Amino acid sequence: MLKTLSIWSLVLFLIYSLEAKEPEEQTVNHMEIAAMMYYDGKYDKALEELMQAKDSHMDIEWNKYYAMRGLIFLKEEKYQESIHEFLEAIKALQKKVYTPPSEDKPKKEVLFSVFSKDKKADKPVIKKPIFDPEKLRKDQIEEIHIYLSQVYYKAGQYINAVQALDAAGDKGQGNASLFTLRAECYWKADQKGSALEALNRGTLLFPDDVTLLKQKFYYFGELKLYQAAIKAAKAYMKKIPAKAEEYIILAQMLAGGGESKEAIKILEEAKLKFPSSANVYILLGHYYNQNDMPYTTADLFEKGSYCDPKYTKEAAEMYRRNGLLAHALYLNSKMTDKIEKTKQKVAIYVSRGEFEMIIGLRDALDRYGLLNDDNIRYALAYSYYMAKDYESAEAHLKKIQDDELFSKATVIRKNIEKCRSNSLECI
Repeated sequence: MLKTLSIWSLVLFLIYSLEAKEPEEQTVNHMEIAAMMYYDGKYDKALEELMQAKDSHMDIEWNKYYAMRGLIFLKEEKYQESIHEFLEAIKALQKKVYTPPSEDKPKKEVLFSVFSKDKKADKPVIKKPIFDPEKLRKDQIEEIHIYLSQVYYKAGQYINAVQALDAAGDKGQGNASLFTLRAECYWKADQKGSALEALNRGTLLFPDDVTLLKQKFYYFGELKLYQAAIKAAKAYMKKIPAKAEEYIILAQMLAGGGESKEAIKILEEAKLKFPSSANVYILLGHYYNQNDMPYTTADLFEKGSYCDPKYTKEAAEMYRRNGLLAHALYLNSKMTDKIEKTKQKVAIYVSRGEFEMIIGLRDALDRYGLLNDDNIRYALAYSYYMAKDYESAEAHLKKIQDDELFSKATVIRKNIEKCRSNSLECI
């Protein structure tokens, strides 16, 4: 038993003699705390910790110190300060002395080695990557240039942003979004050709990315290169399940450039693909109306109203303007907004010459406050006049304030006086 205890004592002595270290003084790692504060969104606290790290006289990694300050200022939209810090981070990286990582020594194998008489089996040799400090330096500097390009863009320094992407080397071409950024920088710097060239380069490297095609479509549209825009848009729509809204955007762009016939073609295609899209019917109806096809417009508005009832009023109004008053009244009956429904009904009855029907709406007009609208009050007064209720007509005519309608009301009032003086005048 004593022999066993003595062996254990020897083992414990060997373990502690090999693994125990002198107690080190506990120090606060302000850089780590600053990083935590940054990720928590506590930027002021992070800056305070970074300042303490700087003043601690410890050997800190200055590239990380400046880079973190750059990120904080970027978040705070202090772009010039952010640019300065990122440039300082690059300077620090250029001076940095890289040391190879220390090898991890095997631990807690003493107990095994003490008791084992057998030689351990040889472990397979794992090839470790060659330590290349210059490659590390290059990678880290390129990473900072990616951040710099974003800050320059936000600061409106577009060509500097492009130069930062160039300085980022392969990382500056690592994904499609960096080419859209590059193109947008050129575009905002009024270098349109370079913007399109950037998109073309991005498309060659990332042929499956749709954002590059979409951006190209917008650029062609702004340059009024409509056929190229249509080609880019259709290529984009082939790659993704296009939505009705994207057809609408393309049509609006074409119509805005005076290409209404092309816009109509696009929307006719969209109408077949999206038969439940009210917006497609309504926009297509507007374009047909601009091309003097009001009956087609009315039909499209009605179809749009079946998809979305909020367009029922527009459909009824278009039928009223085309003189198809019975159908206008039918669509009006489907409206749910009682105020708009009553107001439109007055216009339809005026078009039909059914003045007694307008007089029948007198209480509803008053209840919905529509008589505050001089146009509605004039329509009611005129209806009383046509029905030969001159007293009611005059009572409403006197309340009209609108100058143009007041002039018309004066003429009617003169006619009323003639009628009163000689009834034969109003036969």
